[in-house]
Amino acid sequence: MEYKVVISEFEGPLDLLLHLIKEAKMEITDIKIDEITKQYLNYIETMEEMNLDVASEYLIMAAELIEMKSRSLLPNPKNDEDEYEEDPREQLIARLLEYKRYKEMTTVFEDLEMVRKEVHTKDPEDLRTYQEDSNVEFEEPMDVQLLINAFQKFLKRKEKEKPLHTKITRKEYSVSKRSQEICSLLKRKKQVQFDELFDVYSKDYIVVTFLSILDLTRKQEINVTQDANFSAIVLSVKE
Repeated sequence: MEYKVVISEFEGPLDLLLHLIKEAKMEITDIKIDEITKQYLNYIETMEEMNLDVASEYLIMAAELIEMKSRSLLPNPKNDEDEYEEDPREQLIARLLEYKRYKEMTTVFEDLEMVRKEVHTKDPEDLRTYQEDSNVEFEEPMDVQLLINAFQKFLKRKEKEKPLHTKITRKEYSVSKRSQEICSLLKRKKQVQFDELFDVYSKDYIVVTFLSILDLTRKQEINVTQDANFSAIVLSVKE
């Protein structure tokens, strides 16, 4: 059987051996040294006949195969006193199996590289240049969360200033009455910052005021606007 192959197409002697084993339809663990050696040497001779330089690693492997073939032909008398010597054929099989695993993993990495080439990254940009100067008006779901966040920040600031009044008073507050007061204030001043509505710092008053704001927002009687993130919350009456 004749083979016409350029050795430069292989990545080394082990790669060439794997190709020969595949062509011969052998199993790596059941390679026939004499047959593989013959085919391997045919490749080397073909290269030399074409006046092509053969890398030294291919010649080294050729020498190892010839040695293994010679040892397989010579009688091997058993001697219990001789030290154990690993079979070169088993060593070659182990090297081929390891190289095959490496080659298969290389294919996986090449596929991953192709996938990664399809991914394009972009450096982060400053998006403030695209921010509109006009007020940003939120829909109802965002209004509620916006107000809750503002209320939590308000309480934290007030806790650092002075404690809440804890004395029991006879003055009672209702959501409906406080809602009317807020609407009247907004009609008079057109717009009011969120913090300005908490002019009395008591637990009852703060809770009722906040519930009134939420109720007016739910009924869509007021607008909740904010110039930019983390800026003041502004309330106004809906036209």
